[in-house]
Amino acid sequence: MSLSYEEKFNELKKIRDELLALHNSPLYEYRIENKYFPVVGEGSHNAHIMFIGEAPGKNEAETARPFCGRSGKFLDEMIESIHLNRSDVYITNIVKDRPPENRDPSAEEIAIYAPFLDRQVAIVEPKVIATLGRFSMSYIISKFGITQELKPIGEIHGKEFHAKASYGDVVIVPLYHPAVALYNGTHRDTLIQDFEVLKKYI
Repeated sequence: MSLSYEEKFNELKKIRDELLALHNSPLYEYRIENKYFPVVGEGSHNAHIMFIGEAPGKNEAETARPFCGRSGKFLDEMIESIHLNRSDVYITNIVKDRPPENRDPSAEEIAIYAPFLDRQVAIVEPKVIATLGRFSMSYIISKFGITQELKPIGEIHGKEFHAKASYGDVVIVPLYHPAVALYNGTHRDTLIQDFEVLKKYI
């Protein structure tokens, strides 16, 4: 049975509070030293589409908002291209704290933060999970038990994979990360084209 909006709000607030006190994270000290915040997520708690990136950058860690820099602007443009607003979807990352120098998240970091993401998915109950980049793609495809579909992102971007969640059917759509697309014109055009796949789920 789905949670009410108030219950969802309270459950997501619990996640935020737990992340603020996550002393055992290898990124906790780095967060404190730099006066950063954990970036939990943002958007509709009843969203049909959830976007999952890999980890916050500097802008995100300073504001506690996911995808609020240049790549976030591009993501907003693409969301608007399918006639939705940012407030209609839910946006988050696997890793909730910024890794130093925007490096890739480590396996240890993903293992620590992934249970929070799992809870967010169960709370929001999206019909579609659009992964942004290879780290979230690998995690989500493995998490939903369709590892046989896992291939390099260059081979499966924009494809739809059907899986079962605790709350029912879910479609997983791997997409390139907007940050990569900003620096590669081909990926940019591909990402815009791949976004069209999401229209049918609005």
